[in-house]
Amino acid sequence: MSPSSTAPPAHPAPGSSLSAARRRHELTRTVGGPAVDVLVVGLGATGAGAALDAAARGLSVAAVDAHDLAFGTSRWSSKLIHGGLRYLASAQLDVAHESARERGVLMERTAPHLVHAQPFVLPLTPLVSRPQAALAWAGFRAGDTLRLAARTARATLPAPRRLSAAETRHLAPSLRGAGLRGGLLSWDGRVTDDARLVTAIARTAAAHGARILTRVRALELTGSGARIRDELTGEEGEIRARAVINASGVWAGGLVDGVRIRPSRGTHLVLRSEHLGALPAGLHIPIPGETNRFVLVLPQGDGRTYVGLTDEPVDDGIPDVPEAPETDIGFLLDVLGSALDVPVHRRDVVGAFAGLRPLLDTTAAAGPGARPGTADISRKHAVLTSPEGVITVVGGKLTTYRRMAEDAVDAAVSTRHLAARPSPTASLPLVGAAPPPVLTALRAPRRLVHRYGTEAPAVHALGAQDPRLAEPVLDGNPVTRAELLWAVHHEGALDTADLLDRRTRIGLVPEDRATALDAARDLLGGGGTAG
Repeated sequence: MSPSSTAPPAHPAPGSSLSAARRRHELTRTVGGPAVDVLVVGLGATGAGAALDAAARGLSVAAVDAHDLAFGTSRWSSKLIHGGLRYLASAQLDVAHESARERGVLMERTAPHLVHAQPFVLPLTPLVSRPQAALAWAGFRAGDTLRLAARTARATLPAPRRLSAAETRHLAPSLRGAGLRGGLLSWDGRVTDDARLVTAIARTAAAHGARILTRVRALELTGSGARIRDELTGEEGEIRARAVINASGVWAGGLVDGVRIRPSRGTHLVLRSEHLGALPAGLHIPIPGETNRFVLVLPQGDGRTYVGLTDEPVDDGIPDVPEAPETDIGFLLDVLGSALDVPVHRRDVVGAFAGLRPLLDTTAAAGPGARPGTADISRKHAVLTSPEGVITVVGGKLTTYRRMAEDAVDAAVSTRHLAARPSPTASLPLVGAAPPPVLTALRAPRRLVHRYGTEAPAVHALGAQDPRLAEPVLDGNPVTRAELLWAVHHEGALDTADLLDRRTRIGLVPEDRATALDAARDLLGGGGTAG
C-alpha cells in the first residue's frame, strides 16, 4: 500500500502540514537565498519552541536539525510536565514557580489535548520512616501551594490526600501488602508523548510561516548564519540570518566555543503492562537510603509501562542515541523489588531508553576540582551570547521549553535589533488544541484525541475510507496504519525511523520495531530506510 493509494485528508490546521515535498521546496528557497530574521539550530522542544515564538512575533524563521524532530533529549523524558516540587525541595524557588506556571500554560491553554493530570501513589512501606512520610506529605502540600500560585485551577489538578492501606492497594495492586501503612496520593502533569508535543510545536510554527527543515546539519555557526549540509543529498550551502539561536541541547558546545555542557543521563525501563497488572495510578517508589528521590512507575495506556529515572553524570562522548547501561537497569530493578509483590527480572525488561539532559556546567567558576553530582546542578536555563553574536539556550527541562524559547528570542530581538511583537505563545494553542468540552465531543477514539486533539477525527476517518488503515500495525499495540500514513503526509516523517521511533513509540521495544518495519516501509511507498 503506497501513500498514493489513500488520498490524504483535508483537515489538518492550515499551513501546518510537514512533508518531504514541503521540505524540498523550503530548503531550496532558504539555502543561498535572502537572509531570514532568525535561524534556529535544533528541533527539540526548545528549538521548535523558539521557531514558533519567533514566527508568531512576525519574524521570518528557518529552523534546522541534523536528524529529525525530537531526535535528541526531548523524546527521552519521563513524559511528565512537572510542577516544580523537586526544585522547591532544593530551595530553587524561582525554578519551582516557573515550572508550575508553565505546567498550567500547557494543561489549560496551549496543549490540553496532550497534557493531562496524572495521579501518583507514594506507598508508605516499612522502608519509608514516619519522618520521611511527613516530609513527603509536606512536600505535596507545598506543591499544591505552587499550583495555587501559578493560578492553575483545582479542576485541572486535584488536591493531594492521604490513602488507607486498602485504597493504596486498590490503586496499585502490585504493591507488597506486608507492612503497608497506607499511601500518599498526589497529582502532576503528564504529556501523552513528548515527541508528539515537539511535533505539534513544530507544526504550529510551520502554520505561522516557519521553515522546518529536518536532515539539515549545521556545520558552522556565525552571528549572521550557518554553513549547512543536506544530509539526504550531501550538498552543502549557506543559510543567512540576522540572528542565530543555538538550541542543539547536549550538542550546543560543539557549535559554539565557550559553552560547557555537563550531561546527565536519565534511564527508563520498558515493561509489558500485563506483567505489573492494572495500575490506575503511577507510583513514586522511594529510593532506599535517600530522602527526596523516587523511582517512577508510569503506565502508558498502550500496553507498556515505563520505570525510571536515574540521574548519572556523563563524562565521555555524546552519542546520537544514548544506551541504557546495565548498571542503571539493575538499579531500577532493585528499587522496584523493594516495594512490589510482583517479581520483575531482567528478562521482563522488553526495552530501555536513556536521555541526556543538557545541564550547563558552571563548575569552572567554583574552582578546580568542583564536580557536583548532576542531581545537584540547577535545572534553571541560561541564554548566552557568544562574541560572534550566536545566542545559545541551554539547561532547563521539557516543562519550561516555552519560557526558554521566549527568552532566547527576546535575546535575539534585543541584540540584533529586530522589529518584533511581544511573545504571544503563553496563550497560543498548539495544533490540535481545544478546550476540554470540545475535545470530549469529538467523534473519535479517546486514544486518538489524546494524541491528535481536534485532528483525531481526520486520522480516524482514514480507517473508515480504507479498512486496512484501521488495522493495528502489530498485535498488542494500538497504533494503526492510518497514524503512520498521517505522519507521512502531515508530520514530516521521512523514513521508518521517524515513523516508528518518534511519530509513534513502537521502536522503544526492539522486538515490536522489527515486526512493524515492513508496514512502515509499505506506507512510505518503498522510499523509507531502516533508520
